[in-house]
Amino acid sequence: MFQGYFITTLHTFVGWLLYPVIAGLLLAVLFLLVEFGYALAERFYTLKHYRHAKLNRFEEYTLQRLERSDLLARCGPILGLMGTLIPLGPGLMALSDGNISILATALSVAFDTTVVGLLVGLLAFILSRLRRRWYQYTWQIITEEHNA
Repeated sequence: MFQGYFITTLHTFVGWLLYPVIAGLLLAVLFLLVEFGYALAERFYTLKHYRHAKLNRFEEYTLQRLERSDLLARCGPILGLMGTLIPLGPGLMALSDGNISILATALSVAFDTTVVGLLVGLLAFILSRLRRRWYQYTWQIITEEHNA
């Protein structure tokens, strides 16, 4: 009795997570677009401005920016995996009942969320690597100017 109630409650709870996961993926895509906009502004304006700043201000700035893109690089694939696994349970239940259309819909949602999550992770990873390279170059210029 307890086992059946627990499994039903767990299944219901996991089913409720699908829409927040999809919303999280959409927010991750929006944040990624914002971060790309910030990165373009950094590349052509902000980093030139920081060449004359103090070292500790630049370090704080870089840590804050890298934290955001690194977080997106990690959260995107996690949300994509959650979006993959959540609809598979109902899809397999529909298959056992012989309802192929529900299975097809569940698989479509599963694959779509996987692709979006991996895309967010990949683009955020590339953005983080580019930013690290830009920051390292700017850091070298700042330290040379302060040492001179």
